[in-house]
Amino acid sequence: MMAAASEVQSVHLTPDERTAIGREARAAVSRADLASHERAADRRDPVDILVEQGVARQQDLLPIRYGRMSLSPFAFLRGAAAVMAADLAGSPITKLRVQAIGDAHLSNFGIVATPERRLVFDVNDFDETLPGPWEWDVKRLVASVMVAAQDNGADRATATAAARRAARSYRTSMRGFAADKTLDIWYAHADMDIWIRTQSRRSRLAQNKKMLETARSRGSLQVVGKLAEQVDGELRFKTLPPLVTPLRDLFDGDEADRVRDMIRRGFAGYRKSLAPEVRLLLDRFQGVDMARKVVGVGSVGTRCLIALFLGRDGDDPLVLQLKEANASVLEPYAGRSVHRHHGARVVHGQRLVQVASDVFLGWCTLEQEGQHYYWRQLKDMKGSIEVGLLDAKGFDKYVDGCAWCLARAHARSGDPLAIAAYLGSGAAFDKALAAFAAAYADQTKQDWKALKAAIADGRLEALAGV
Repeated sequence: MMAAASEVQSVHLTPDERTAIGREARAAVSRADLASHERAADRRDPVDILVEQGVARQQDLLPIRYGRMSLSPFAFLRGAAAVMAADLAGSPITKLRVQAIGDAHLSNFGIVATPERRLVFDVNDFDETLPGPWEWDVKRLVASVMVAAQDNGADRATATAAARRAARSYRTSMRGFAADKTLDIWYAHADMDIWIRTQSRRSRLAQNKKMLETARSRGSLQVVGKLAEQVDGELRFKTLPPLVTPLRDLFDGDEADRVRDMIRRGFAGYRKSLAPEVRLLLDRFQGVDMARKVVGVGSVGTRCLIALFLGRDGDDPLVLQLKEANASVLEPYAGRSVHRHHGARVVHGQRLVQVASDVFLGWCTLEQEGQHYYWRQLKDMKGSIEVGLLDAKGFDKYVDGCAWCLARAHARSGDPLAIAAYLGSGAAFDKALAAFAAAYADQTKQDWKALKAAIADGRLEALAGV
């Protein structure tokens, strides 16, 4: 994602001048100003926002989305990026912009693989990425820490301390990046093998090594083992409703031909978005089947397909995911992307802030639908941490890792010297963000109850356990 001209110019100033920009930002917006969260008098009903989002989604899948979001306040927060974006729109901002993640909650970080097959910890969801205020990402992170800690059984004081820790970790990490050379920031990464060896307690070492082994085993071959079968001697996706539905079960006759032709033309556009060497690699695979797949929490209802390709033989599969990309939830408040194609917006934003992106990451349009999509591997040595299963020390370390990754993402795309100067060396920022997190956690619980009430009175249909 290209930075605005003013952002480009700012990093060409001297370090002292860039630092002064951050300190001057305090005069307009103090660190204490970031603590406030007051329910606006004209605040929209959060359920109305979710319903509005659902209008353009696949209607038969919306009950799954509402069922997943109704499980807990943290589950609600995960799916309510649009609700929080609307709440943050009126909050004080420093006007120091970055490539915002847009949905930087705790469960949108995890293990990803580099092209060199190293496992690193990084941000792993970019559907909402857009240039915007860095504060919005940090506020979403600390709020998710507070809500998740309370969901895990922590009392209010302990959960607030966890949120404060997240803010402190972000601040100290950003100050560290501000002291680094430009290329050092770009190459910085959290190597999981090193982290396991140096950070794991002896009692957890074997368990954490197993976690990495599990991540390494994930890939197209594993996906095929779970989701595909032999049909008349050919490998095809299984019918596993409602989560996996082959296209042959969704369409027939002329409609099936229309959909196949539309996807073929979309695939040609996707291929053009790839680097020449990756096109050569992709051309070694032949597409054999496609299916609709339900993923995530907040994404449920958006159009998502998986495509099965075979290389040398049936033991040489490649499974790609084709996911709909809509306007970022930040767009009404932060402005439009320079990329009018939302798939391109996602891809370029991810490449900018993630240390190593999937080589098959690309985008296309399905012309007859007019919908934007991006492509990636369905699983490529990816792993996620089940936040609800972490003990207190494990939760703290996970929070530190997420905060470090977010600071690194912002340092790559924004001005780390200016942001670090604004944050300062004291605890003023940490206290303010913890106060915000506590207030927003209360708001989230109210919104979650509103969703449950809408389900109970029949306004929304929810499907539990899917």
